[in-house]
Amino acid sequence: MPNYFFFRPPADDPAFAFQAPAWDDQGDGLASNYYAHSCPGVEEIARAVLEEAVGRDGRVGASLLRLHFHDCFVSGCDGSILLDATPELQSEKAATPNRNSARGFEVIDAIKAAVERECEGVVSCADLLAIAARDSVVLSGGHPWEVLLGRRDSLEPNFKGANTDIPAPNSTLSQLIAAFANKGLSTADMVTLSGSHTVGFSRCSSFTQRLYDHQRSGSPDPDLDPELLRHLQRLCPRGGDANAIAMLDVYSPARFDNSYFANLQLRRGVLSSDQALLTVLSPSSSSENLSEDSLVSGVLVEAYAYDESRFLEAFGEAMVKLGSIAPLTGDRGEVRRDCRVVNSDEQ
Repeated sequence: MPNYFFFRPPADDPAFAFQAPAWDDQGDGLASNYYAHSCPGVEEIARAVLEEAVGRDGRVGASLLRLHFHDCFVSGCDGSILLDATPELQSEKAATPNRNSARGFEVIDAIKAAVERECEGVVSCADLLAIAARDSVVLSGGHPWEVLLGRRDSLEPNFKGANTDIPAPNSTLSQLIAAFANKGLSTADMVTLSGSHTVGFSRCSSFTQRLYDHQRSGSPDPDLDPELLRHLQRLCPRGGDANAIAMLDVYSPARFDNSYFANLQLRRGVLSSDQALLTVLSPSSSSENLSEDSLVSGVLVEAYAYDESRFLEAFGEAMVKLGSIAPLTGDRGEVRRDCRVVNSDEQ
């Protein structure tokens, strides 16, 4: 039976040659060839495990891409989201943005186990999550990029940060701009990375208010396309299952393409935070810089909707920037043997 939710390119697709543009090594100690001598086959091992996982569960690629984003946006790309709770510490998995929605942990476990058999104690969980995010995009038809490697794993989760730093699905444009700026990412990066919603699903609880009581008005969001509104109301009726899911891109949910941006132009963004990218902020209601940023956002949405190649290339560049947020390198952190627990807590 064909896998509807995830596009699988032909085996001879040139994307699988991974001839991506090389990125310069970063001053933070990350490098694309970090494991060239210590574990040269790490990316091939990870990709093989991921391909099997995608064959079983077509949603898991988008889930891993989301995991990487949620990992990096808290304390940096340190694998902290992978840690289970302990009697002393709450897991980021239990934070509001992740609870009942973060998934794919068992795939990272499988990748880690396969890599450990080949290169014991060498490759961090944070790096494996970054590799899996890239390969998930490629498996769904996106362009490859070289992942910078050399991160180490955190020694504890950051439950509070997971609740405060990850943008909410009802964020306004001003809130999105501020949240990304706090991580050293530009408005252009924010728009580009939002394009990851061209694949994946969202729970009804993340957007139901738009369907029935937008901004406590008692009415649906007027910025939501009427056809999409009816579709979402059927999936998410009043009083229905809050954990039911809807495709973020109803037109090409299995392919990593630019249709997300075309959908926004047609008022077919499922989340408020998606449709917010076309908000125009006036200087009278915001700072002059925010007003200019809203123009950048709108211009990029239009550009990406028109030119898919431009979006796919820019997405790889933005993912390299995302993956470089506050990594632990040198002697900071550790290389976990089990991604779910720090080494000192292993039984």
